[in-house]
Amino acid sequence: MNSRTFAAFVGPSVFMMLLFIAFPLISVFTQSFYVTQPVYETVEVETCTPGFLSQTCEIQRKSIPKLDEDGSVIQETRFVGLDSYRNVLEPERAWKAISSLDWGAFQAIDFWKALRFTLTFTLFTLPLVLGLGLTIALVLNNTAKMLRGPVIFVTLLPFIITPVIGALSINWLFRGDGILTALIENSLNRDIALFAQAWTLEILMMGYRVWHVAPFAAIVFYAGLQTVNSDALESALIDGASRWQRLRYVVIPHLMPLIVFVSMIHLMDSYRVFEEVVGFSSQGHVISLQWLTYDFLVPDQAGNRSISRASASAMLTMIGISLLLVPLLRRTWRDHKGGH
Repeated sequence: MNSRTFAAFVGPSVFMMLLFIAFPLISVFTQSFYVTQPVYETVEVETCTPGFLSQTCEIQRKSIPKLDEDGSVIQETRFVGLDSYRNVLEPERAWKAISSLDWGAFQAIDFWKALRFTLTFTLFTLPLVLGLGLTIALVLNNTAKMLRGPVIFVTLLPFIITPVIGALSINWLFRGDGILTALIENSLNRDIALFAQAWTLEILMMGYRVWHVAPFAAIVFYAGLQTVNSDALESALIDGASRWQRLRYVVIPHLMPLIVFVSMIHLMDSYRVFEEVVGFSSQGHVISLQWLTYDFLVPDQAGNRSISRASASAMLTMIGISLLLVPLLRRTWRDHKGGH
């Protein structure tokens, strides 16, 4: 197969793949500018109540959904521009809270409350995942070969567990009469309620995420440790470098591409935090951007869903992820250009 034939074959395939990836994004972006609502009509309803001699009747005007010939609710779609984004961000209310330095009023706005927790969750867990993952990888690398298999298996167990199931398990351990709650209460000789305030919930949720994701980082770093240049380590050891110096100047620079890779995966995954909010039932105190999008899609009492707001929230979430990835992508691009 010559180069022209190969290009003719690969070109359409790449285009179709990009179209397949971009179509959901374009669909969500388009939906954020349109609102679909039922068409209502005003009708007069006569309500009669029995009386002593005669019944009392009252005519009321009510708005009810308009039905078509088949009995289905008629809906109309209209262009609303940026109104969905404005309804999600609530800029006037947010600016008023910022101007008056009222943090409580600012956090009462769902989007900014969710954004604050999402950023805190993402940025706090990232260094912990990298640090714990690297520590586990170094321990595995120094473990006797006959024990590495079982140790790796045990290390991977937190990552194998389904996220929602793992979050529910931690929830049961710490909620009410859970085993760990009882141990803490006996040691402190006082009653505690870890799910009664936001900050303890956030600590539990971040601790669970680190426990769940660190094994993935550990396995990636452990694989990278197998490719470290042994000659460079021996030279550093002969030159009198300490273990910390060998780690800092030889091992970590070698693992830097993997560290960037794990950081990108973690940022994308943790910025979409959802399982912890559901598993810990934290909606009353702590919500995330992903949960806020889900909440917009839950039908209300009338059976309506805020699809336009959900689409706007999803787009804002993707914008946030993109901004967080910019420094890592720039570093990757510089390293790629430097390598050539």
